[in-house]
Amino acid sequence: MIDATAVYVVFVIFVATLIRSTVGFGEALVGVPLLALRLPVAVAAPLAVVVSILIAGLIVAQDWRDIEVRSAGWLVASSFLGIPLGLSLLTLVNDHVVKAILGVIITVFATYSLAAKRVRHLEHDHLTLLLGAGFVSGILGGAYGMNGPPLAVYGSLRRWAPQRFRATLQGYFLVASVAGLAGYATVGLLHAPLGRYLLLSVPGVCIGVVVGRVLNRHLRGDTFFRVVYGGLIAIGCVLVAQSI
Repeated sequence: MIDATAVYVVFVIFVATLIRSTVGFGEALVGVPLLALRLPVAVAAPLAVVVSILIAGLIVAQDWRDIEVRSAGWLVASSFLGIPLGLSLLTLVNDHVVKAILGVIITVFATYSLAAKRVRHLEHDHLTLLLGAGFVSGILGGAYGMNGPPLAVYGSLRRWAPQRFRATLQGYFLVASVAGLAGYATVGLLHAPLGRYLLLSVPGVCIGVVVGRVLNRHLRGDTFFRVVYGGLIAIGCVLVAQSI
């Protein structure tokens, strides 16, 4: 029997999937925070990671030709270096300070990019910035499970086409989420309730991925990046609010 909590979980996962499939990131705004309102964090966090693997796997299977393989590889490699530092942040640094600084930086960058008549972008990969984006993504992933913003910033600087932006980020998320799932398995956080909610959510995830793909292909050029910058501003504001 499907109870009210299950319906709520399925709906939240569908919305998160739609956001992720359309833009390539941003589901962190509605994923774990909203799931944690009705589920224990020990269930919500692993469930979000498993769903992330499912979403990324479906998108990669559909659009693997659009992935910037070299960029995704460097992002993954450098993020693994940042994960231990991110885990250390949880115990060594006040998370309110980190979230406030990060939120302000992301908001300022995205606001400037939206307001500027012309934003400089990278014609080719800049290895230092590429590695830096992956490293910071690993830090944020290790500390707060929020890998997306640095990747979105780098993708916007490269002005990847919407399809390439979406697919490349999923190539990264697929590997990063599998690593995260292995961590949860190691500490025994994979159990029956997670499997039940996952099975109930699979149809919604599949629909969300397909609809998001269609929406992504209708977003072009500046319109797509206005959506990206808007998502970054929302994430930045949420981080600042959490730091207060």
